[in-house]
Parts: sequence; structure tokens; C-alpha cells
Amino acid sequence: MFNLTLQQLKYALEVASKGSMNEAARSLFISQPRLSNAIKELEKEIKITIFIRTNRGITVTNEGAEFLGYARQVLQQFNMLEEKYLSEKPAKQHFSISTQHYTFAANAFVELVKQFGASEYGFTLRETKTYEIIEDVKTLRSELGIIYLSNYNESVLLKLLKERDLTFSELFTAKPHVFISKSHPLADKESINLEELDDYPCLSFEQGEYNSFYFSEEILSTRSVKKSIKVSDRAAIVNFMIGLDGYTISSGVFPKYLHGDNIIAVPLNVDELIRVGIIQHRDVTLSDLVKYMWKL
Repeated sequence: MFNLTLQQLKYALEVASKGSMNEAARSLFISQPRLSNAIKELEKEIKITIFIRTNRGITVTNEGAEFLGYARQVLQQFNMLEEKYLSEKPAKQHFSISTQHYTFAANAFVELVKQFGASEYGFTLRETKTYEIIEDVKTLRSELGIIYLSNYNESVLLKLLKERDLTFSELFTAKPHVFISKSHPLADKESINLEELDDYPCLSFEQGEYNSFYFSEEILSTRSVKKSIKVSDRAAIVNFMIGLDGYTISSGVFPKYLHGDNIIAVPLNVDELIRVGIIQHRDVTLSDLVKYMWKL
């Protein structure tokens, strides 16, 4: 029978955050031996190893990452209960989402803050790598993630999601578009063929350690290109579209107010579809904030 306490959960999350027993103990204002013993007792009670201890510090095991995800959710819910029923101040809103680099996601996030942002809130929007989005939702670091599926990556990503107890719910289906600057030589065309892009830099988001074509944020990622530039943030890719006549391929959803009229989306002549959707954990009940974000 479990006898977990909120204090144990706080201790474990602080150790994971600091990556060191000594640093976590200092931030918690307790002795290092006391903290170390508390973690050992927790691991003994739940019958898993959360942390692997080395001379360089600690690392979180796969089982530990899953446990910490649930612990994080428990503490967040408890804090919300405290703020709502024990505090005289209005409850502080919390929300976290991990997403591929979609402007429409940033747009929806803006609307979310406008709708739910009270006098106090703690919202997080993580534009990050595809594999990290999946891991964020698996460990409950984020309540939901936004990715896309295509004929090429669908079987691999759906298998990966199933193994992590995650589900995919489609938001919309879009035809691929080429994103270019309004001054690009191809900007006046009603549609663009792939071969017309050959002489221009292909811009894509780097995926770090998991740099597989299946995790690419851009559809048709396996095609060979003469010029390629990989970036890590959306601002850089916009600058390269404008300054280098670069392009990227994505959905046609692009809120103009985020980048003005400098970037346009032109339909790409290919027989492909982009299925953009939300991933969530099977064991998590969606909050009102998540449901609102979904509708956007």
C-alpha cells in the first residue's frame, strides 16, 4: 500500500530539476543525507529507480521520468486547489503546451492568454523538436502537444505514441504550401512545382539527436536538395526567407499579424496531405484551458 506524501513528490521533482542532490538539498533547506534518504525511501516504496547516481551528478531513468510526470501533475493540481480554496487571491492559471513550429499554434496561444489570463497565470509554450514534444506529453511536462502526420511518417509516429500511452486527435487536414517572402521570384505564382524550388535554399528545423526523416517538421523531407539550411527557431527561418529567398514547406495556415505581410503561402503541386493534430496522455483528464486551446 502506497503512503506517498506531497513532500516526497516535491523532493523528487527538485532533485530532477537541479540534477544534483547537494543543490536540491540547499534549495530545499535540508541536509543532503536527509534528502538522499528520503529519495531512497521513495524509490523503495514505489519499487522503481528514479535516479541513477554518478560522480557527475544524477540522471533520471525512463521509469523515473514517467513517475515524475505524474508527480508534477499531482503537485500542480494540489497548488491549484490551495489557490482556489485556501487563498484569498484568485486561483493562478497554469497551462503548458509543446508544439512544432506552427504560427497558428502561437496565434491560438495568444487567444488563450487573452481569454483565461487572470491577474496571475503561469503559461508555457514550448516550440521544440518532434521527439521532445512526444516525451513532454508522455512525462506530463506538457498537457498536450501539436504535431503532424503524413503518409510517410504516420505508421512510425503512431506506433511511438501508442507505446507511450498517447493518443492523436486530428485538428485539420491541409494541402502542402510553400512559405516564401513576398519579394521571392516565385511569389506571383498561383502554385509552385517542386522542380521550381531547386535553385533556392530549403529551410528546415533541426531535430537534434533524433534527426530522422520521420521526425522532420517539413513534409517531403526525404527529397534531395542542392541547398539546405537547418535552424532551431521560427524567427531565423523567417529571416532566411526574406534575406536569402529561402523556402519551407508546411500547411497553409499562417496568421499574418504575427509576421505582417512579409511572408506568403503558395500552394505546392504535390499529391500529399498534412494531418495536424493534438497528442495527449490517455490517463490525463483535459483541463478547461486545454479544451479551449483545442477549439482554437
